[in-house]
Amino acid sequence: MKDVKSKMLVLSCFIMIICITPLEAAIPSRIKKIIDDVNKEGPYLGIVVPNAFEMNPLLNSSNFVVNSKLPYLDFQGRRFHLGTVKNKKVIMVMTGLSMLNSGLSTQLLLTLFKIKGIVHFGIAGNANSNLQIGDVTIPQYWAHTGLWNWQRYGDDAQDELAFEASGDYTRQYGNLNFSDYDVDQKKSGSYLNSVWYQPEEVFPVTGTPEVRQHAFWVQVDQNYYNLSQKLEGMNLTRCVNATTCLPRSPIVARVDKGCSANTLVDNAAYRQFLQSKFNITPIDMETAAVALVSLEFDKPFIAIRSLSDLAGGGSAQSNEAAIYSSLAAENCVAVAVKFISLLKY
Repeated sequence: MKDVKSKMLVLSCFIMIICITPLEAAIPSRIKKIIDDVNKEGPYLGIVVPNAFEMNPLLNSSNFVVNSKLPYLDFQGRRFHLGTVKNKKVIMVMTGLSMLNSGLSTQLLLTLFKIKGIVHFGIAGNANSNLQIGDVTIPQYWAHTGLWNWQRYGDDAQDELAFEASGDYTRQYGNLNFSDYDVDQKKSGSYLNSVWYQPEEVFPVTGTPEVRQHAFWVQVDQNYYNLSQKLEGMNLTRCVNATTCLPRSPIVARVDKGCSANTLVDNAAYRQFLQSKFNITPIDMETAAVALVSLEFDKPFIAIRSLSDLAGGGSAQSNEAAIYSSLAAENCVAVAVKFISLLKY
């Protein structure tokens, strides 16, 4: 009996070692000590930015005051910049292009550090004919429009989708029918048929593990959105240089919806479809992932996106972002800084 108890004790210790070791291996003790010290000074406002040309105007400006003790921490291929913006303690991370990178970076930020909210900013394509390049948009809702159920040829809108009966997929949010865009309208249908837009499966920290919820439209934090109304009327940059200026001074516009997917949209027909189907204004490749991760972590979130091009709806020669991306980035940073200055914590 004594031998059995001894073996059970050894087994219990072994199981504890197995459970503990991966955590220690995932975060080296030296890094973990730094993170613990950083968190003692928290909580922080998280700033999430897609690319360097969008982040550098803030990082290199007087609005960002670098933490003198620890300017940045590198971990898992990401650099987390520590400092203050308008006397608010912030940790800023550049994600890189795409939904995957933005989701991973946001999850790392929220997992490692004490973060009280997320401000995300960058440039975007514009699907709204009422707005122009250089305008800065703040949507109330975001959707990932790149998760599809691609319907087989021969089926139509009344036919059940594959795995729809089991609750995995739905026709609730509508479809894009490729034959509607055939150049030769004499042909009947298209072998590509239709794609049906799908909500993401999410597992919020407030929910039950392994019990999925669904989210198509993710709402930004209502308090943040209400506060953003004070940004309307800001003076923004109109000219790229002495000879290249926009038709009017850019504005800050709170809009209904924005969308993201792993697709750079430079196509007039798809731009118009997204606007008419979902009432989309900014189109980008990162924000919906940041929104979904913030939703899962139950953290307040807002996105500020400046319009750098017309997503294929403008000049037939080239995408306008080649000319206006720097101006759009400058305006976006200005609005983000002003928003942060308005926060009460």
